[in-house]
Amino acid sequence: MAALLVTGGCVSSSLADQLPTKDGTADLAKTQFSPYVGRDFPTKVYWGDTHLHTAVSVDAGTMNRIGQEDAFRFARGEEVTTTHGLQAKLSRPLDFLVIADHAEMYGLMPQLLSGDQDILSTEIGKRWYGELTSGDSDKLFSTAMEIVVSLSGDEPPIKSDKAVRDAWRNYTALADKYNDPGRFTALIGYEWTAIGGDNLHRNVIFRGDSSDANKTVPFSQYDSKNPEDVWKHLAAFEKETGAEVLAIPHNGNLSNGRMFRVETFDGQPLTKELAALRAQYEPLVEATQIKGDSETHPFLSPNDEFADYETWDKSNLNGTEAKTDDMFQWEYTREALKTGLKLGDKLGVNPYKFGMIGSTDAHTSLAAVEEENFFGKHSGVEPEPHRWEHVVIEAPDPKFTIKGWQQAAGGYAGVWAKENTREAIFDAMKRKETYATTGPRMTVRFFGGWDFDEDDTKTRLPAAAGYAKGVPMGGDLSAMPDGKAPTFLVAAAKDPYSGNLDRIQIVKGWMTSDGKTEEMVYDVVWSDDRKPGANGKLPPVGNTVDVENATWSNSIGEPEMITVWTDPDFDPNQSAFYYARVIEIPTPRWTAYEAKRFDVDMSDEVPMTTQERAYTSPIWYTPKS
Repeated sequence: MAALLVTGGCVSSSLADQLPTKDGTADLAKTQFSPYVGRDFPTKVYWGDTHLHTAVSVDAGTMNRIGQEDAFRFARGEEVTTTHGLQAKLSRPLDFLVIADHAEMYGLMPQLLSGDQDILSTEIGKRWYGELTSGDSDKLFSTAMEIVVSLSGDEPPIKSDKAVRDAWRNYTALADKYNDPGRFTALIGYEWTAIGGDNLHRNVIFRGDSSDANKTVPFSQYDSKNPEDVWKHLAAFEKETGAEVLAIPHNGNLSNGRMFRVETFDGQPLTKELAALRAQYEPLVEATQIKGDSETHPFLSPNDEFADYETWDKSNLNGTEAKTDDMFQWEYTREALKTGLKLGDKLGVNPYKFGMIGSTDAHTSLAAVEEENFFGKHSGVEPEPHRWEHVVIEAPDPKFTIKGWQQAAGGYAGVWAKENTREAIFDAMKRKETYATTGPRMTVRFFGGWDFDEDDTKTRLPAAAGYAKGVPMGGDLSAMPDGKAPTFLVAAAKDPYSGNLDRIQIVKGWMTSDGKTEEMVYDVVWSDDRKPGANGKLPPVGNTVDVENATWSNSIGEPEMITVWTDPDFDPNQSAFYYARVIEIPTPRWTAYEAKRFDVDMSDEVPMTTQERAYTSPIWYTPKS
């Protein structure tokens, strides 16, 4: 159509008859010049944290004095003052946040520390108040650990239904206040925390606003320590209210073999009904966070040179039980995905058909996990010269005690949603169009289909081909056309604040005809003209990190990568899953920044470099029945 010439506010008469009529706009839309007209798929990844604790959590509140409002402000990009008086700010705002304070004695700590007379009238409340306000750091820490342990009992040490209800409603109102559709999403949620050291915790997230969330109060371990009862509670809540809710299990690496079992909580055979309930209410799993990485373990994946990443594998969460090798298969997400294939074949429902996200589990109120801006697990020790060697989690046996340097600066959740709203982000989580990163905000696309080809990599909008010809991360491959193997379109672009990309890998898991499961990691695209060796392995990308100065050079690696990969070992009779893993070049770990900043020498056991990464949600293939 000719350009519009406007003079004195009127369209020139010579072109007036060329303007489209109302009836002609539909035809015009079919031939629009702009390639972005009519797009109806997610075009932006939104970044957030689904697992943040504030002073409202009983354990965090023993040492943390930052409330929920400042947590929202910090996530939105504002500068806040930490518990110990430091100024803190993110390099870039987050797009969404879930403040997931513990359900157990929800809101108790602010009441206790304010000297609430109802709380101080109890013997234990009076003692805790005196010790937490004594100014004695050793006494404060020991009391904090006592309070954490007390959460594992059958009854709350201090019980007040009114206090829980009031604190919950204050929070949901605050979340509504800070929810700003299109700019920042404040999803409402809480954490169900059970089984003490054997970490079976879940974060419960609501789709709606306070009018939905206030129809209940946080379901706590004092209601039940059985995660199956959490799913039943959520199902009943949805049925009674019409609201929507989901739960996210986290860091299975500390569950001591309990997170991804093939039995029920009580050790009975898993039923189809329970498997379906878990699949419905737990569409995602937290694969990486401050307390280590849970993608896989070297014992499970001995041929995977990237398996040993930020590994916490000595004991359970509180160090009361040593880890044994037989526990690993029930703790890590890759192995759980493989277990899910077997359960799906046996029960007709796969309870472990989940997507992946990362989040922090920070108890500082600060969703801050950039390596150079890491504020740690809890507020007992904020950044200072000896933080690396201070105790983070004290165990009865000193060899299981966690020191500061063992904390991982991770992670974040990447969510492909159509807009930055509660509804759109929640819906993307439900359909598993998400990925985990260990901190960097790299952009990752992953699609599966049967007809992707090299031409699909030659566009600045690979998603157009991805959605048109296949399914995104979190989806199921369509029925197999005769004689074809699945193809995958995968693309990644670096975080502009972080390192270049080393490689993209596709991780495949499958079930053989005799019911066993296998896995393979394929390097599908990589940087710097390297070639696989005789063993099939790609040589390392190199390392430009200057540890002493906590710097690196992006002279190796690539800023972006894209390829189409066809499974060379595809068997149409075998159930399988595929997910992408994106690896950065080596960059300084947070400990290197700390050593440089405070001019300290750390022991040789402290790692000083890291290779950050992302894990997409899988895409599944199921043979025709």
